[in-house]
Amino acid sequence: MENELMTGPTTRIEPPGRGLPDPDQPRSKHGVMVAIVVLLVVAGIVIAGIVPRMKAKAALRNETYDLAVPTVRVIHPRLGPPQTEIVLPGNIQAFIDSPIYARTNGYLKKWYVDIGTHVKAGLLLAEIETPEVDQQLDQARADLNTAQANYRLSEITSSRYRDLLKTDSVSKQEVDNAIGDFEAKKAMVASAQSNVKRLQELQSFEKIYAPFDGVITARNTDIGHLIDSGAAGGTATELFHIAETRTLRVYINVPQQYSQAARPNLTADLTLQEFSGRRFKGKLVRTADSIEPASRTLLAEVDVDNPTGELLPGAYAQVHLKVSSGASTVMLPVSALLFRSEGLQAGTVENGNRAELRSLTLGRDFGTEVEVISGVAANDSIIVDPPDSLVSGETVRVAVPSANEQGFHPAGSPE
Repeated sequence: MENELMTGPTTRIEPPGRGLPDPDQPRSKHGVMVAIVVLLVVAGIVIAGIVPRMKAKAALRNETYDLAVPTVRVIHPRLGPPQTEIVLPGNIQAFIDSPIYARTNGYLKKWYVDIGTHVKAGLLLAEIETPEVDQQLDQARADLNTAQANYRLSEITSSRYRDLLKTDSVSKQEVDNAIGDFEAKKAMVASAQSNVKRLQELQSFEKIYAPFDGVITARNTDIGHLIDSGAAGGTATELFHIAETRTLRVYINVPQQYSQAARPNLTADLTLQEFSGRRFKGKLVRTADSIEPASRTLLAEVDVDNPTGELLPGAYAQVHLKVSSGASTVMLPVSALLFRSEGLQAGTVENGNRAELRSLTLGRDFGTEVEVISGVAANDSIIVDPPDSLVSGETVRVAVPSANEQGFHPAGSPE
């Protein structure tokens, strides 16, 4: 009974509100929704502030990278002509140029020509008074007469002694003495004759003659001047200077790179400032066949006909030689050159965006452009106005080709 009472049906007590609707439940859901909305708004505000800044930072980074990559303009070199005209400075000289000195001492008696006088070979230029030589010649002639008289006497004596020896009237020794004296007198005559001839030649130098056809370019003496030939150790004085100007020599120094093309019979033209628009025809006649070590040039001679005497010896001229280029050359504008401690260089673009520096060997300089013998080829893309900081391997950006500059074709444009 007690167990039944204790284990009988029991009444289950429900917690408050479990089975009944909670009046605060809608309010809790609303709060959650508000919180979510607030979070979304805050997240939107944060994202709206961060994303533009990230975009700006990325844009700045890209712009900085773009600015760090230099933009360059490129061109293709222009091929040099197969035959090149080189212009070299030349010194005009007379074909024959000679100073005229005296060969005897004395005083100038008279001169007959002055500067600018055109003379023929053998024309008398001046006369010198030489009284000492004249007196020496007179004495030498007298000595010759004495020697000849002694010679004739000795000849007669020698002949007589030979005849006397046949009859044994004189000894053999006396005959030998007579013959020896005869031979000595004969030698003395020859010596006296030579002395007379020498003085006659010396006296003939009193008259000074032109040695060849030419023009007198200098007269360094006047009447009454003491003339010293320098034979006695004194200082010889140049009396006249004569030049043959019908043909002129022009000496030029050909650069080593054109030395093989500078051969005899090559045509050459001369231009001078005083003859504007005129060219004088010449011909290369000979070279030194040796490179001068100091200048690395070949000395060459060009001969020019000058029948009218228009061209003057000593003048400066420009010699135009048309020579074969030999090796293939290209032309570059001077704006493409870089002057570095390593030497003269030019920048090229490889693989579309990589810079490379090339060392150059130059030929002629034309002012706005230069001839390049080695270092770059006609199909290379050469950077124009390269930045001073350009180095090999640097990334570059090639600008869009623009209009041609100085006859050079921009790389990538039709030629």
